[in-house]
Amino acid sequence: MVRNEEMRFVTSESVTEGHPDKLADQISDKILDEILKSDIEHNKIGESRVACETYVTHGLIIVGGEITTHAWVDISDIARQTVKEVGYTSPKYGFDYHTCAVLNAVGRQSPDIAQGVDRGGAGDQGVMYGYATDETEELMPLPIVLAHKLTEQLAKVRKSGEPKDVGPFLGPDGKAQVTLRYEGGKAVEVTDVVISTQHTEDLLDKNDPSHMSEDARQRIVRAVALPVIPDHLITDKTRFHINPTGKFVVGGPQSDTGMTGRKLEVDTYGGIAPHGGGAFSGKDPTKVDRSATYMMRYLAKNVVAAGLAKECLIQAAYIIGEVQPVSFMVDTFGTGVVPDAEIEKALKELVDLSPRGIIKKLDLLKPIYQRTASYGHFGRNEPGFTWEKTDLADELKAKLGK
Repeated sequence: MVRNEEMRFVTSESVTEGHPDKLADQISDKILDEILKSDIEHNKIGESRVACETYVTHGLIIVGGEITTHAWVDISDIARQTVKEVGYTSPKYGFDYHTCAVLNAVGRQSPDIAQGVDRGGAGDQGVMYGYATDETEELMPLPIVLAHKLTEQLAKVRKSGEPKDVGPFLGPDGKAQVTLRYEGGKAVEVTDVVISTQHTEDLLDKNDPSHMSEDARQRIVRAVALPVIPDHLITDKTRFHINPTGKFVVGGPQSDTGMTGRKLEVDTYGGIAPHGGGAFSGKDPTKVDRSATYMMRYLAKNVVAAGLAKECLIQAAYIIGEVQPVSFMVDTFGTGVVPDAEIEKALKELVDLSPRGIIKKLDLLKPIYQRTASYGHFGRNEPGFTWEKTDLADELKAKLGK
């Protein structure tokens, strides 16, 4: 990931499921999941087309996009249920699933697009990337792994209410950021940790209510940061920035609008590797923005898992309505044990890169998408995350004689 001997600083961020953008992503993906469930129940698998966008702001959710389906789903109810699950259950958070308005502005997919997709072509044009590195057991960059673990821990503390001097006072909205110092290509120190968490007024300094108390900051460090950051990366110079503006009482959609697809670096590799311009959430897998990106991650991860490279970036490009990618590239940044061109050739021979081939290989017509909409789409060993499997590694090694 850091490919020379110089000292470098690398930063990645993550956000909780209560962040407005992530709330929007989850609503879009829950709508997709409910449509896929209906398709399975009514033997209509693969027939629905979903491109669902969500916008959230003070007291309002707008759901738009293009959906063509035999299913009937209650979009307003799905949106409210998602808001409830995330934790906006009280007016004290400034956004409440009971009282927020939901506007349904969904239309149907253009028939001009449908005629290309129905014959097996890509649902859009675009460039997709997949990446893997042996830096972590997840085969992901360490900065984004730590950032996700921080926001997951923040949510865990909030939902469990433990420890009791922190958990009950946290709100759903939150962000984290981690900066690591690298030397010789290895992470040697976490220099800065940022945790911005929505909270109640109970954590404010009684003498200065414009700021969180120093005691509360230290409690958050102990409850959220220290259980996550490896001890060997924390030094006496590591700085913890807890709610750097002073306080974070007003949060969620009350303080900031949210939109589907605005956290692509959080969804992918934390800025360490390129990502395509298309968002994932709310899109059925005929949209190669999503499915082909998952496939590129699957291939890159299997290259690294097979020991064929320490690091691998794979790029593919598709044309709307066309079946096969117009380009396919593998780059192991000089770490490959065989030439990149040989890996490219082997992968193309082993895997069908058409949209239908990708959907079949990764089993993507199942309602697994809401879980992808928080804490990253990659690096998660969970049911349904088929693109994280390394079941191609042995076949790939054999193909290349390794």
